[in-house]
Amino acid sequence: LKSIEIPDGVTSIGDSMFASCYSLKDIKIPDSVTSIGDGAFNNCPLLKNVKIPDGVTSIGDSAFYGCSSLMSLVIPENIVSIGDRAFQFCRSLTSIQIPSGVSSVGCEAFSYCSSLKEIELPGSVAIVETALFFDCTSLTSVKIGAGVTLIKESAFGGCTSLTDINIPDSVTIIGDRAFSGCSSLTCIQIPDGVTSIGVSTFNGCTSLTSIQIPDSMTSIGNMAFFHCTSLKSIQIPDSVTSIGESAFSGCSSLTSIQISDGVTSIGNGVFSSCSLLMSLVIPENVESIGD
Repeated sequence: LKSIEIPDGVTSIGDSMFASCYSLKDIKIPDSVTSIGDGAFNNCPLLKNVKIPDGVTSIGDSAFYGCSSLMSLVIPENIVSIGDRAFQFCRSLTSIQIPSGVSSVGCEAFSYCSSLKEIELPGSVAIVETALFFDCTSLTSVKIGAGVTLIKESAFGGCTSLTDINIPDSVTIIGDRAFSGCSSLTCIQIPDGVTSIGVSTFNGCTSLTSIQIPDSMTSIGNMAFFHCTSLKSIQIPDSVTSIGESAFSGCSSLTSIQISDGVTSIGNGVFSSCSLLMSLVIPENVESIGD
């Protein structure tokens, strides 16, 4: 089966309808279709181009999972939701535009899209889901719309080419490992509303030279900046009360760090392997260091 033309009048493409059609290259979807079901084109490795009709409002879970030859895709304005893993492992996909009407994009929806270069998330998408762009190794630029409030765990983990990302002021939570392994990221500004940096949030960001921690921050998680080998200095505001285990471990270029008087707890190995750090002042309010 190399090509399919779905007749007019069909309103939905059912779950797994064309899954594992290994020779399928072309498909024509009529304007009458309003939904594409879970796994509808799952693992169709030769499918290159798809035009989704304007009437479609939802794309199901794993709908185009593993369509490794899919190069471009236009998502119509009427789309409201994109399911979990909808385009996971679409390794040839270079660009995609998410319209402003989309309210939810599922977890891992674009993970392992290793050719995807840039993305803009509209503010209508309140949550950047878990591992949404995980291991998108060609992704260089991300624009997140005002209205997004939460960046979940591993959202941009392993995006090794990412150099530029704007985090809007609407964001209040950045999850564990959100930017872990973003080895090309040089600087980032955390919005004033964020109260904590999670576990391994910037772990392995080896090009990160500066970061601004806002006055709203109360805690820095375990291994938050682990092995950020280019980070030279950091100032911790008075609002921070705890610094987690190995938070700055392996920051081999770190020469200066200012710990505020508000810190009361410093975890194990926080500054281990910080070979250029010559002096450190521990505030009087610190009650525990390590175990």
